[in-house]
Amino acid sequence: MNSIRSTLATVWRIAAPYFRSEDKWAGRGLLAAVISIELALVLIDVLLNQWNNRFYNALQEKNWDGFVREIGVFSLLATFYIALAVYQLYLNQWLQIRWRRWMTSHYLGEWLQGANHYRMQLQGDAADNPDQRITDDVKMFVEQTLTIGIGLLSSVVTLASFVVILWGLSAAAPLHIFGSEFAIPGYLVWGALIYAIFGTALTQWIGSPLVNLDFQQQRFEADFRFNLVRVRENSEQIALLQGESAERQRLSERFNRVVENWYGIMSRTKRLTAFTASYSQAAVIFPYVLVAPAYFADKIQLGGMMQTASAFGSVQKALSFFVSIYRTLAEWRAVVARLDGFEMAIASAATLATGAASIDVVSKAGSDKIDLERLLVRLPSGTPLVSADKFSILGNERTLVTGPSGAGKSTLFRAIAGIWPFGSGSIAIPAKAKLMMLPQRPYFPVGSLHAAIVYPAEASAFSSDQVRDALIAVGMPQLVSQLEEEAHWNRMLSLGEQQRLGLARALLHAPQYLFLDEATASLDEASEAALYRLLEKKLPATTIVSIGHRSTLEAFHQRNVEFTRDGDRFALQNQTENAKPS
Repeated sequence: MNSIRSTLATVWRIAAPYFRSEDKWAGRGLLAAVISIELALVLIDVLLNQWNNRFYNALQEKNWDGFVREIGVFSLLATFYIALAVYQLYLNQWLQIRWRRWMTSHYLGEWLQGANHYRMQLQGDAADNPDQRITDDVKMFVEQTLTIGIGLLSSVVTLASFVVILWGLSAAAPLHIFGSEFAIPGYLVWGALIYAIFGTALTQWIGSPLVNLDFQQQRFEADFRFNLVRVRENSEQIALLQGESAERQRLSERFNRVVENWYGIMSRTKRLTAFTASYSQAAVIFPYVLVAPAYFADKIQLGGMMQTASAFGSVQKALSFFVSIYRTLAEWRAVVARLDGFEMAIASAATLATGAASIDVVSKAGSDKIDLERLLVRLPSGTPLVSADKFSILGNERTLVTGPSGAGKSTLFRAIAGIWPFGSGSIAIPAKAKLMMLPQRPYFPVGSLHAAIVYPAEASAFSSDQVRDALIAVGMPQLVSQLEEEAHWNRMLSLGEQQRLGLARALLHAPQYLFLDEATASLDEASEAALYRLLEKKLPATTIVSIGHRSTLEAFHQRNVEFTRDGDRFALQNQTENAKPS
């Protein structure tokens, strides 16, 4: 019961926000329509149950007029049933896509809010494969929540409707055993109840391992798909290293997990299906076994026996809802657990940025420099990495950051950008200052070259002439004719060409602070020098902070800051002044 309450509380927390959202009236209206139609279908089932009595009595009495009349009644009821079922499916699917669209937008917003997606990776695989959770899991949650919810409602209403009928039929057709009559009030109801309790208990005992198996299956499938995408994204490096055999082995190992878990699902499903199929088949004959003695004792007519069997079947089906939908229920609980874990991982990532044990990035009015106060940057494990106190990055002064690999230079940049939460101290950024970070391998979204260069701004934020001039300035005039061409530019261009496009992006956005994390390392020294001179000319008001290992970079920076070992961490060494570049 605790598990059921916990699951239902989680489902309510995940599902309720949509019905309180800006789309709430459409969602509530569609849900009300679907529920109303379901209630109407139950009413038709009740009318058909009563029709069974009249129809089979007409057959037994060879009443032609009654037979023809009942055929007409059935045709009318069947027409209404078909029309309602069609529109219920249509409205249900309409509700599904609106609900799914809202949830997808909501999760995308939360996941991509304030670098949560990045901090979630730093926390490990607490919410593995967010792509699957936002696509498959949201889709399955919406579909299965409606299926289970509407099915449960239908079962409750059906039970309430047919228990009354079945109770009355129990009195009309008392229990007969070996020729003796026993007046047991509602014995048909008690028979259906005992039968359903027996089936439900055995179903839970046989099928309970499916919840964890389904959870693992979704995880292994997503891991396999994710690694296939990684191979595709890094196909050039794999080909250069002749790593196809190694990749095949890694992919085979991950797929083997899919297969092994699937065998577990097969084995458990086989047992569950064997029982539920036996249970369902026995349920067909069970009411006849109970009521047939009364029929042969001339206590009821054929119509009464058929109505009793139909009503018993409806009550038994309603009581056995858990049995019939157990496989879907197991998948649904796994989906709920994955979405719950995803939400908790997002919340945990957001807490990292604002928690007491995080780096405080603040906005400072009236300042033209970035101040680091009592800053200690740590690794996710808590190990100290970089410390700095009373250190400033002065406005409009070009600074070169050097030091050994692994000293934490890039991590310091991440902390300044506000996406690295591990550590303590504060970083004060000038109010309304625009920062841009250019890594060694810049990111370009799949789309037109124009849109890729101006990212993260909209393509319309910069004219084609502005983008063309930036391309020519960074030495890429050959791409001007491809501005409206759509492609995967990270795969189409060399790393050196990508770095040139990254600098073109900086020229367009003209940030107040530009951080270059080895952003020209794949260019030759002459090209690198030309681009630094270009930045100085085109962005005279921009403060440039560079990470680099080439000594030739010193000529293009006014300060040199070195990372040196200080006990268990690296510290920013007192900076030196460089000669102004010519």
